[in-house]
Amino acid sequence: MKPFHRLTSIVAPLDRVNVDTDAIIPKQFLKRIERSGFGQFLFYEWRFDHQGSPKPEFELNQERYQGANILVARANFGCGSSREHAPWALLDYGFQVIIAPSFADIFYNNCFKNGILPIRLTEEEVDQIFQRVREKEGYQLTVDLKEQTIQDDEGLQFTFEVDPYRKYLLLHGLDDIGITLEHEEKIKAYEEKLPSYYKISY
Repeated sequence: MKPFHRLTSIVAPLDRVNVDTDAIIPKQFLKRIERSGFGQFLFYEWRFDHQGSPKPEFELNQERYQGANILVARANFGCGSSREHAPWALLDYGFQVIIAPSFADIFYNNCFKNGILPIRLTEEEVDQIFQRVREKEGYQLTVDLKEQTIQDDEGLQFTFEVDPYRKYLLLHGLDDIGITLEHEEKIKAYEEKLPSYYKISY
């Protein structure tokens, strides 16, 4: 997992509430066993018609939002089933930050485990971002995890809360396995003290 410190990027809007994980990554694409390659199926039924052609009215298909690494959405983003494929698809597509007033709990936790920073702002603050995204093509935000700030080059600035432990994991690029391996020497030392019948031979 790559460390996350600071990101400046175009912002893509998704002006919908209750975006569930089946909309993020439809169930027919969950047969893949690897984590990569899901980005092409992100929001598939919203992005493409029945012939597989891009729908020009959908936000992510519009030229002005191409290359965006920040997604701004409405309340209860990531609700529905607990599939971890949802953050996999968002990250594989290119989104590293998701801003919304609220997130489903399991989705929120899965984002941190997969290198995505989900940021909760107030409804009013999210409204301000949506307004600026609509008014200015190529609108960018800078997200600084260490300082816990979001700002643009026109004077807008917000602060956000993040759990210190989750912040540490993102700053250092650590998932659950990575944080365990930080104690690898202690684990080895403990295992060496075990009687032989407890030890696993490989």
